[in-house]
Amino acid sequence: MTDPSHESPLTPIETLGWEGGVEGHLHMIDQTRLPIELVEIDCRDAETVWEAIQSLRVRGAPAIGIAAAYGVCVGIQNVLDADETRFYTRLEEVATYLATSRPTAVNLFWALERMKKTAWDARGRHSREIAEILLAEARQIHEEDRQMCRAIGRHGATLLADGQGVLTHCNAGGLATSDYGTALAVFFAAAESGKTLHIYADETRPLLQGARLTAWELQQRGIDVTLICDSMAAQVMREGRVQAVVTGADRIAANGDTANKIGTYSVALLAAAHDIPFYVAAPTSTFDPAIATGHEIPIEQRDPREITHGFGRQTAPEGIKVYNPAFDVTPARLITAIICEKGIIQPVSRERIAELVAIDNPPYHK
Repeated sequence: MTDPSHESPLTPIETLGWEGGVEGHLHMIDQTRLPIELVEIDCRDAETVWEAIQSLRVRGAPAIGIAAAYGVCVGIQNVLDADETRFYTRLEEVATYLATSRPTAVNLFWALERMKKTAWDARGRHSREIAEILLAEARQIHEEDRQMCRAIGRHGATLLADGQGVLTHCNAGGLATSDYGTALAVFFAAAESGKTLHIYADETRPLLQGARLTAWELQQRGIDVTLICDSMAAQVMREGRVQAVVTGADRIAANGDTANKIGTYSVALLAAAHDIPFYVAAPTSTFDPAIATGHEIPIEQRDPREITHGFGRQTAPEGIKVYNPAFDVTPARLITAIICEKGIIQPVSRERIAELVAIDNPPYHK
């Protein structure tokens, strides 16, 4: 356990990784402990990975997908020398179980289906050999995400001008991915190209991912950042402090409607009211072409105590009714452009998305 304030601004943030060979384990930063403590946890079985995803120890659509891929690897370790029937039965059990951890981030299902397809393509080999192929595939998913983050940053940085103020909501940085992040990758790439930006980070109620994670991460990287309450965004825009908004995404429908952390839709409406461009940064694995519009995106409902007893302190009357959706959906008409690793999707339309994204894999969703 370390004090995160002692980390160097140049120290890369490794959200999660794999230790050892086919009988190794997944390790990750416990993001529920930030920004006070920087603590790593080990996941040596599927149940621990499931709990880490569900409880937001690991969060952010790309990172959830990577964790799920490695979760398959730890989940099949008890059948490494089993016969084919038992091996594939266990594989299906683990993938089905991990898919129940969170319903909204499509990367979770995309990664699990990719792992299952890899296993079935290797059918006929010894179980341990298939497990080694699966570990290599999980590492490939991890590496691909690193490269996608960098490409998103390069494309997105061209949309921002030197000296601009930019608002972001929730956390879409290295903690939500494998390396640079999505929305925050745009800021890091802009800084590396010599641009100076001032970032305004919404605190992001009720779990404060903006305050606990984004503000910390930007500060660690030496980016000029100011933390604001969610309810202050309109005033900050009215005062002319913000010239652009960049957020991440957890699932993007075929028409461009985008699910992201609750409060994102409000920010998009405010940006439209103030004539400020609203950008979404996400890899192609976040697109779900099987979902026509945002109305079909499942929205996770979370524990009421996140609102009534935030971080252990009661702040609401006993027995009060609570509605706690974790995500909302921003209509494509409010999104100026979507930044992915293949380029910039503008205008945001079904046709432009199909043209640029051209997802080769079949759609995977719950």
